[in-house]
Amino acid sequence: MKVLVVDDEKNIRRLVGDYLRNENFEVMEAKDGLDAIEVLTVNRSIDLILLDVRMPKMDGYETMAEIRKVCDAPVIFLTANDDISQEVKGLQLGAYDYITKPFRYEVLVARVKGCLKQLKKIQPEEVVIGSMLIQMTNRTVYIDEESIGVTQKEFDILELLLRNKNICLERNKILDKVWGYDYYGDQRTVDTHIKTLRAKIHPYGKLIKTVRGTGYYIELD
Repeated sequence: MKVLVVDDEKNIRRLVGDYLRNENFEVMEAKDGLDAIEVLTVNRSIDLILLDVRMPKMDGYETMAEIRKVCDAPVIFLTANDDISQEVKGLQLGAYDYITKPFRYEVLVARVKGCLKQLKKIQPEEVVIGSMLIQMTNRTVYIDEESIGVTQKEFDILELLLRNKNICLERNKILDKVWGYDYYGDQRTVDTHIKTLRAKIHPYGKLIKTVRGTGYYIELD
């Protein structure tokens, strides 16, 4: 699992990073909010963000608002301020949790693992649709126990549709989520990949519905 630690204090980043690496997490670092946005723009697979509240350039609350434009990963705030109103503000902004500095090793690790465990409950490792098995962990699709050679982008699209089943996703949103906000290609790229994905997962490709002039969704009970 990959965790991004965002804090302007190098010693805190190092300490938290050591804690998490000791628990076999992959750790990335950012020194402020702007740096965090850059990291998240090019790294789409961050599982959790530990975000300091008091930082230069952008504070944690401002940073979280920007993070939500590029990433849906859960956020745990880190702060030296134990003011309950500030904690409430963070949670109202959508933070998963709030940890006050200084924190103990056991507390930090428990909060991180608790968050990821809860996330895992919401996002299953496998999805079964008839004779089609979609393994989220190793990003593989099987039909009748035979592996289907979907590309990375095709799997990204399928996963995105499954996470938002029965909800129409606009082409622009699919483009942003799969190709990234800095991609300037044509929306027809989405149409092309949907077409090839449908063909590869036949007969289940018919579950991917087109909303003319808008986008796509996967229809599931």
